[in-house]
Amino acid sequence: MEQHSDTFLDNASAALGNTAQAERRDVIAAFAPLIRSAAVEGFTEFDALRQHVKRVRQHSLDHLEYYLGQFEHEAVHNGNHVHFARDGDELNSLVLDICQQHDARHVAKGKSMVTEETGLNDFLQRAGLEVMETDLGEYIIQQAGETPSHIVAPALHKSAGEIRELFQAKHKLGDRELPETVDLVSEARQVLREHFLKAEVGIIGANALIAENGYSMLVTNEGNGDLCANLPRVLIVCTTIDRVLPLAQDATAMLRLLVRSATGQSQTCYTSFYSGPRRESDVDGPIETHFVLLDNKRSEILDSDYREMLECIRCGACLNHCPIYSAVGGHAYGWVYTGPMGSILTPLLTSLEQSHALPNACTSCGRCAEVCPADIPLPDLLRDLRHEENSKKLSAPRWRLGLKLHSWLTRHPPLYHALTSIVIPVLHWFGRKHGNFERLPLAAGWTSQRNFPAPEGKTFMQQYKAQQKRREQGKHER
Repeated sequence: MEQHSDTFLDNASAALGNTAQAERRDVIAAFAPLIRSAAVEGFTEFDALRQHVKRVRQHSLDHLEYYLGQFEHEAVHNGNHVHFARDGDELNSLVLDICQQHDARHVAKGKSMVTEETGLNDFLQRAGLEVMETDLGEYIIQQAGETPSHIVAPALHKSAGEIRELFQAKHKLGDRELPETVDLVSEARQVLREHFLKAEVGIIGANALIAENGYSMLVTNEGNGDLCANLPRVLIVCTTIDRVLPLAQDATAMLRLLVRSATGQSQTCYTSFYSGPRRESDVDGPIETHFVLLDNKRSEILDSDYREMLECIRCGACLNHCPIYSAVGGHAYGWVYTGPMGSILTPLLTSLEQSHALPNACTSCGRCAEVCPADIPLPDLLRDLRHEENSKKLSAPRWRLGLKLHSWLTRHPPLYHALTSIVIPVLHWFGRKHGNFERLPLAAGWTSQRNFPAPEGKTFMQQYKAQQKRREQGKHER
């Protein structure tokens, strides 16, 4: 069933009920932060480089028009064609037009969240093209008819057993067991090799655009990006306007943060720089290369209070450390971008009206901001969106009423303390036997998933005052 951001609460409830996937997410949530921490702790320059890259990204966005112009000039000088797309429909149409100009029927595609954002695959397939994802994770979910659940590891929600059954059903290769992970990888490599060889067009993304020389940088661990870029006769690089950086050294500085934050590696297996079509002395490479640079509301975000979100380098660290993402998984978010970064980007790129539940998918623990290599104040941006949601009255009336009552009570401390001094002892008395409540009035959202702990017999302020009184008595006795 197709999911959308406006049904996040229903999506999340369904995800919590899938115990097999929940157990896998628990394991990933336990180990991913440890891997990232080990990589960062072993790199003493991380914090200093983090601040340097942030300054570079801010400078690039402050002068975005200039650096995009410089990139376009240098890229064209290298023999590339550069196109600018205002929205997803325009990007899709540009890509299809390029494919049709070359009578292409087969497309080999590298991993690209931008083309997920625009729905490029479906668009090209409706036009009669065969589009094959070549990143292993993307290939798996394409065969399963699903969408990515993670921006770095798209098939993170799939078990080895599920992938084995999928390959046995989709690949017409006769009876075989595929007992080990290496067997699954080998079979995918065998099947994908045919698609690499027959593709007339390759489509890839870019982690950075370099203004000074017109190059693009792509980071992968499988090498499929290089095959998509060099085997087909036409290459199309799809990315967004905010990926541009002034210098090549800026891109490599960002790379050192990106890789450690994404996978815990000091370097990926493949970091490739693409300059343009093959030269006369080259033995391989495309004969024609295009850059399609997408805006799709980035210009609006640049002029808003949420512009820091454009500094995101798509590492996925905030997802790996988010208790909400770990609990419900990526598909619950209903669109391309998930976790804390998706809870901000989705309302900005679609609309807050249809995704206002996402900024509330936050415990305010602050872990996302701590680990973000771009030093983006994610919790602050989420709070700003919640404030905007409340101002536009997008949430349910009962939620707004509850918040108003709580706000009013906190502005009247004597009444607040009086009420809590009555309610807390009552809840303590009723919950004294089991220590928690399986059901509680006005708290069904909590107790439907877990028990509500019974409070202590006294409020915090009562305990604090009692402690202060004992201290004063102790001073007098001395």
